[in-house]
Amino acid sequence: MLRDSFGRVIDYLRVSVTDRCNFRCIYCMPEEGYPVAPKDELLTFEEIVRIVHIAADLGMSKIRLTGGEPLVRRDLPNLIERIASHPGIEDISLTTNAHLLQQLARPLRDAGLHRVNISLDTLDPDKFLQIARRGSLSKVLEGIEAAKESGLSPIKINCVLMKGVNDDEVADFARWTVREELHVRFIEVMPIRWNLDETEPFESLSALHGGRGLFQLRIQKDEGMLSDAQMRRMVIPFTAAKEAIEKELGPMTPHQIPTNGPAHTYKLNHALGTVGFISQVSWDLCERCNRLRLTADGQLRPCLMADGEVDLRTPLRTGSSDEDIRAIFEHVVAHKPERHYLAEGQKVQGRTMSQIGG
Repeated sequence: MLRDSFGRVIDYLRVSVTDRCNFRCIYCMPEEGYPVAPKDELLTFEEIVRIVHIAADLGMSKIRLTGGEPLVRRDLPNLIERIASHPGIEDISLTTNAHLLQQLARPLRDAGLHRVNISLDTLDPDKFLQIARRGSLSKVLEGIEAAKESGLSPIKINCVLMKGVNDDEVADFARWTVREELHVRFIEVMPIRWNLDETEPFESLSALHGGRGLFQLRIQKDEGMLSDAQMRRMVIPFTAAKEAIEKELGPMTPHQIPTNGPAHTYKLNHALGTVGFISQVSWDLCERCNRLRLTADGQLRPCLMADGEVDLRTPLRTGSSDEDIRAIFEHVVAHKPERHYLAEGQKVQGRTMSQIGG
């Protein structure tokens, strides 16, 4: 068992299989995308499997595959099957935008995948294209249905909540959990490039259209995505989102589910699913953090919101033993920070979300 210097048991490894994505979400990536690692710098499946099995021997029994968008990595069911072959792995999950999930849900489930988290920020087709700038809402919804039919469970819907963008849809997402066994989690915007010295004004113009709020956002010209200042001003505390849901749909009661992770979870009366809130900004979750992150190019990171990573790819490719790799894991866990420092103006310089693994 791995335990850090603050007494937290570290049993969860998030593995990014690619830094490429088929979406260009306005809070994550510019229109033209970010530079991606050359293919020879990405970990091979053999290297990923070796790392994961070593981690499992150290007590890391929970594995989540991420990206970028992990479903753009070819032959992903093969990787999952090889990961699942280790007796120390108890839970394998996947975070995806679900655009390619319809055709892959069954092969992934048959290979050993247990569950999926699906990123979906709106239920409005027009707004979907404004946020993701690629793909279609209908394809994502088809992917969700395929996940249900394939027996992937629980299915969690991750919605990044943004003031002036999709905050008018919180009750719609919550209502979805009443009629279907889906677990919606509202995630506060986490501006990974957040810096308190930003002074650019936030602009969000809403107009009614068929009873729906549409938005227009001035995208930062040099990056083609929301600026630091805009994202900072879009943060909606989970208490405000919870109040908006209860005002329209009635009170919610606390209700935990397996693999609940960092979410504070509630349930509406007679609902089949749950509503959760992941509030890394307004409600610091660091004291419960149990994870490390492995980037697609083989860097092991102790924290999403702090620079600092250790190279695993080079030791793997220069003949290091499993004992050497275990020692690197132990070193990274020993240096895992107690918390992030967003409130103090911390700014992560080295990597974007897609390059770290969301």
